Amino acid sequence: VQLQASGGGLVQARDSLRLSCAASGDTISGNVMAWFRQAPGKEREFVAAISWSGSMSYYRDSVKGRFTISRDSAKNILYLQMNSLRPEDTAVYYCASDRSRRRTYTEASYWTKGTYDYWGQGTLVTVSS
Repeated sequence: VQLQASGGGLVQARDSLRLSCAASGDTISGNVMAWFRQAPGKEREFVAAISWSGSMSYYRDSVKGRFTISRDSAKNILYLQMNSLRPEDTAVYYCASDRSRRRTYTEASYWTKGTYDYWGQGTLVTVSS
């Protein structure tokens, strides 16, 4: 599976952006998907994840109520709708997928980078104050 993230850009605080992650090479309909981000000089951190069925989603506390992860399995695309952006959201955003089919994880596993086997190249989001 190859993942291609897009949709980043330079925005002002309180603006919105929608990131997309297009998958190719295989279907992602049975895969757990996630978004991580990495700010300059910091570790890559979990942002949001969605179960293979789309019925469960998880978010880090700082983005709850502002970000929404979703998937369109028919189009093989993962999304991250980001509203009310803050300067601290500035980072390179990466999409990721596991390789299992229809696997259920503990919530802690969704947060773990090691759960994911495929990574996109990242898209830069810059939020000015």
